[in-house]
Amino acid sequence: MPSAHLAIPRRLTAPDPGWTTSADVIVVGSGIAGLTCALRLRESVDRVLLVTKTVLDAGSTAWAQGGIAAALDPEDSPEEHLHDTLVAGVGLCDPEAVRILVTEGPERVRQLVELGAQFDRDDVGGIKLTREGGHHRDRIAHAGGDATGKEIERALIEALYAVQHDPGIEIIEHALVVDLLTSGEGADARVCGVTLHVIGEGQIDGVGAANARAVVLATGGLGQIYTSTTNPSVATGDGMAVALRAGARITDLEFIQFHPTVLWLGEGSTGQQPLISEAVRGEGAFLVDVDGVRFMQGQHELADLAPRDVVARAILRRMAETGQDHVFLDARHLGAEFLQRRFPSIVARCRELGFDPATELLPVAPAQHYIGGGVETDHDGRTSIEGLYAVGEVACSGVHGANRLASNSLLEGLVFAHRSAEDVTARIARGELPMPAAPCPRSEDEGILDSRHRLELQRAMTRGSGPVRSAESTAAALEECARLAALPMIESAGPRSWESTNLLHLGIVLSSVAGRREETRGGHVRSDFPERDDDRWLRHQHTVVRRPDGTLSITETPVEPMDLTSTATLEGES
Repeated sequence: MPSAHLAIPRRLTAPDPGWTTSADVIVVGSGIAGLTCALRLRESVDRVLLVTKTVLDAGSTAWAQGGIAAALDPEDSPEEHLHDTLVAGVGLCDPEAVRILVTEGPERVRQLVELGAQFDRDDVGGIKLTREGGHHRDRIAHAGGDATGKEIERALIEALYAVQHDPGIEIIEHALVVDLLTSGEGADARVCGVTLHVIGEGQIDGVGAANARAVVLATGGLGQIYTSTTNPSVATGDGMAVALRAGARITDLEFIQFHPTVLWLGEGSTGQQPLISEAVRGEGAFLVDVDGVRFMQGQHELADLAPRDVVARAILRRMAETGQDHVFLDARHLGAEFLQRRFPSIVARCRELGFDPATELLPVAPAQHYIGGGVETDHDGRTSIEGLYAVGEVACSGVHGANRLASNSLLEGLVFAHRSAEDVTARIARGELPMPAAPCPRSEDEGILDSRHRLELQRAMTRGSGPVRSAESTAAALEECARLAALPMIESAGPRSWESTNLLHLGIVLSSVAGRREETRGGHVRSDFPERDDDRWLRHQHTVVRRPDGTLSITETPVEPMDLTSTATLEGES
């Protein structure tokens, strides 16, 4: 495979830092994970720096329509939530990580309520719960009908603004992390800060260096690596890419979740696409093909509410069988009044685009939505580089395995942000995270891709490592990545070129591991290996590390087997 000869540079080409600042901890990103972590850290840490790429509320959290999953109903239990999560992950979840998620999750959601998050309520005043794909219980809490992420973001940002004048917390908006600063080499390396590009005025403007005892990456996903995604434009994989270049372990990058029901806007439509939440099917909507046939019947015991990978593959098969580039979602029987009350944002967006879900079928097709892999972490968010943490979608915590269970993403960000903040705080108190020595001198190992080539990369990744892959297609994607990487560097660097280069580096990793996994499992679909191969791949994950010479080391890491018929995993025995 060409990836064996592709060298990823240590740093992006950028000007020398023109300013410096420092903090005890730097948190990069302002979604649910970043905001939660920053607020929790400031309770015990003297100085916290929160940097975000555009403005505080511009990340993926605000776009979360469905809700946040937690066993809040007395008839539900963490054991059942754990079981549903492990089943959705198709054998590759870390059971202990899932146990942490489902047992700590309910209390973290209640703390959100105490913070001011206003979830929708039932007739007796309790949090109203609904169901989404893969769940066997109603356990999805939502707000504003279909604006859960926006409400959670609002509550967290208001809490942050309440301490904004606290000299111990600083917020820098319009700040793109360029690279990690590290001291030491190899196993002795530790993070000591980041380089940032800030669009601003005065001293903090352009490229600068921020030094810290610890860095927490909470930068979200990489949806812009494809031509169509539900992710916002800021989702260019920056956190994963800076960690990769610094030598951190990257795991499970082949497991890309393609949301089954994204509004189809016609051939050639690119960029962020409108999502039709799984909660619409949770309320009774169903899928039909061009002939009006309900094709999910018999595909899975949960039919239209099967896990997302099952539904997405069924849609792709039916599209191929009928020669169509989309199927339809039928919500007409739910009625205009109910749809408007339960899904006001979705209804408004559909009508803006010329569709009325109350009176007509909605054309839908799968599009990139979430990545299950990322920067490998332990159960406290620690990465393989000392002092570097990762939480939320940028991380591979082991919770999602090969396919994320619906509405577990907000919960993961919430739970593991708390754990990371507590771990950092405890380690600082014990003297384990001192202010580091000066970072290693800047090397000449740099590179950058002209942003004018971004669409070429996105098209290559969509064709080669998109919803359906093969040995031939992933090899073609790698060849295109190699061609782009060999292009002459542009003379001037900037945010668009840095983002495009981050996508290129992650495209090399993603296509490499997608070509190696010769089976279909969860979000990874191979046309040349259409069946799941438990004998070869059930208990193996791909882990990628950048070597000092820039080439990639790809290893298969064994995963402990799990017994889905037992609750032993919940009791911490496996």
